[in-house]
Amino acid sequence: MNRDIFKKISRLRVKEAKTLLENGHYHGAYYLIGYAVECALKACVAKQVKRYDFPDKKLANEAFTHDLSKLIKIAGLSPEFERARQENKELDVNWAIVKDWSEAARYDTDITKTQAEDLYNGCVSRKYGVLTWIRKKW
Repeated sequence: MNRDIFKKISRLRVKEAKTLLENGHYHGAYYLIGYAVECALKACVAKQVKRYDFPDKKLANEAFTHDLSKLIKIAGLSPEFERARQENKELDVNWAIVKDWSEAARYDTDITKTQAEDLYNGCVSRKYGVLTWIRKKW
């Protein structure tokens, strides 16, 4: 997969999550919005690889994770994201919600409406959403 594909998947998963959320399918919405963040971060990782360069094996191996906190670091965004969170408490609060997402959510049928809405809003909030911030870097 390449950067453009990750960006496209991220955008699609946001739309799908919104549709599921609006139709009361909270567990699916929760999973997909988190997956959208994962794909956006992987687009940022892919941005680090120059065309025709042989990929760094360590970077490639580390990028095969679903852990959003690890992906922020692997994407090289940690210092800048940390500063942005210190400067903006709403972004920091949103990250506190988003960072706890896990791919294991795909098996969780007990996600509540509040959990799904909080995660969705924490990702796509126009000004201070985690996904909104990441998209400026991809």
